[in-house]
Amino acid sequence: MSDVTALLLADAAAVEPVGEGRFRVDLAPQYTVFDLPHGGYVQCIMANAALAAASDAGAHHVHATAVTTNFVAVPSVGAALVSTQVRRVGRGASFVHVELSQDGQVTTEALVCVGNLHDDARARWQASTMPDVARPDDCLVLPVHESMTIHHALELRADPRGPQWWNGEPGPADIALWLKLTDGGGPWSPWSTLFATDAMPPATLPLGSTGWVPTMQLSSYVRRVPVTDWLLVRQWAVVVADGFVDERCELFDETGELVAVASQLAMVRFGQS
Repeated sequence: MSDVTALLLADAAAVEPVGEGRFRVDLAPQYTVFDLPHGGYVQCIMANAALAAASDAGAHHVHATAVTTNFVAVPSVGAALVSTQVRRVGRGASFVHVELSQDGQVTTEALVCVGNLHDDARARWQASTMPDVARPDDCLVLPVHESMTIHHALELRADPRGPQWWNGEPGPADIALWLKLTDGGGPWSPWSTLFATDAMPPATLPLGSTGWVPTMQLSSYVRRVPVTDWLLVRQWAVVVADGFVDERCELFDETGELVAVASQLAMVRFGQS
């Protein structure tokens, strides 16, 4: 691991009001991939700004339940300005448009739906089922990648019975891992689950892709309050073509409840391509 000082996700994604609908944030080096701010971490920042703006506008919503983010340009570590526009304050949901900019250029924009999730809510019907993966204690702790400082805040465990794609073994573009938040700020919450929706290694790694898979658009829907320390996350590629991958992601807590789902479009490279 690198010697980057550990930092709580909540502190790294905190936004400071600097005017009406405007917030300051410092993009932290502790939450990067190849020295660039991690997409799920940026979504947490956008959600924080949206929740604050909605509250200022009179909304009584405390959870970001749906976030669709476009990564227009590549943000960098350091100071940034987050601007918000409350599009609607509603009873069951409110909507906020959020832009993150640096040096006057918008790098990231998101439409955030905020609402309220309930601790005792259970699904009336759920089509998705947990993947058949060994319990966390029976899984292998994945080696950390020195170029991903997000691993300071995460522990990833893989079932040893399947293809060991992290060691270069080929397999289908469909991976499942246990994820645990280890930043010291407590277990998973609906807010930090936004970070988890983009925390998986690319599903294209078993196909032989490089680690360069920059996200163009990421949509995350948080459906339940997680009640366990571990999340079991399945991520798979729907199609890989023309230098892009369309990925899906499902996140379950240990009770089998579907906590969140996500989809993203990302660029991808194979070998020397």
